[in-house]
Amino acid sequence: MSAVASTARTAPAIGWRDVALAVAPLVLALVVAGIVLAVAGHNPLEVYWLLLKESFGGVKRIAATVAASTPLILTGLATAVAFRSGVFNVGVEGCVLVGGLAAAYVGFTFVGLPATLLLPFALGAAVIAGTLWMLVPALLKARLDVDEVVTTLMLNFIAVSLTAWLVNGPLLAPGSANSATPMVVEAARLPRLMPPSTLNAGFLIAIALLVLYWLWGRGTALGLETRLAGLNPRFAIASGINVPMLIIKMMLLSGAIGGLAGGIQALGTVNRFVVGFSPGYGFTGIAVALLGRGSAIGILLAALLFGALATSGATIQLFSDVPIEIVNILQGTVMIFAVARFGWLLKQRQGGK
Repeated sequence: MSAVASTARTAPAIGWRDVALAVAPLVLALVVAGIVLAVAGHNPLEVYWLLLKESFGGVKRIAATVAASTPLILTGLATAVAFRSGVFNVGVEGCVLVGGLAAAYVGFTFVGLPATLLLPFALGAAVIAGTLWMLVPALLKARLDVDEVVTTLMLNFIAVSLTAWLVNGPLLAPGSANSATPMVVEAARLPRLMPPSTLNAGFLIAIALLVLYWLWGRGTALGLETRLAGLNPRFAIASGINVPMLIIKMMLLSGAIGGLAGGIQALGTVNRFVVGFSPGYGFTGIAVALLGRGSAIGILLAALLFGALATSGATIQLFSDVPIEIVNILQGTVMIFAVARFGWLLKQRQGGK
């Protein structure tokens, strides 16, 4: 444990160079998208101002942006927890789906329970579903060193097919032609913070988890051990840390948070489970974690960025002739540069070993 404490004491402070590296993907994405806009005959500054106004220009728009950011905060956090231990978990999307379906099932099945029992029960079911979904890849990684990118990625496709089959089969709402479950009862729904917007208590849960993540990473033995294992697994093992068990714990925790993200989306926004329930929250969470550099405040800001792009992109065509695809270009470019910077940092780290 002394080696872990020593690592924490000698960790470099965040400086201007770190801040510059963190915002570099966004700046580069704005430049690339600006070139595309200019070639298409649009003024980039006017378009960016419109995006900003549609995202934060008023209380209702801010509420919509924060609501869109809530699942991204949780999926970014789920991804960052795994990244911290050196595990590249790309299966949070699957956890979101199974967690959302589990929460919705409890919400429309156990209708006789009061809200004080039903809501925690539904959210707990989401957490358990997400945790169990990560169990097999966690064991394969820890015990057999099977590549977690392959196993978690394949589980995403299984989750999509499994939930679609259940929603179109045994869990299909009676008399419904759509691929959807019955609506969850009122007692199972998360309270709205700013009606009629979809911003709900799930945002408060996400912020609470971010605070706990920050405290856990800075002030607990497990948080310091996880950081050391992610930086240098061999040194962590030599220091007496059980790295395989640590990997299992972090992958299960990652799955639990991902499942909770799905549960909050089902109980707070959609109020049921439908095919296409997630537009890619888990995959966007990877970009959120990378862009936020795994820090609590970074994850929050990155999630707000992608939430702002999502909400402004939905309305930008109503007020201009700018195609909505420009928002997709911005999101995709940010992801590309964020991943590229992560690969560059990883190469530098490996070169320094």
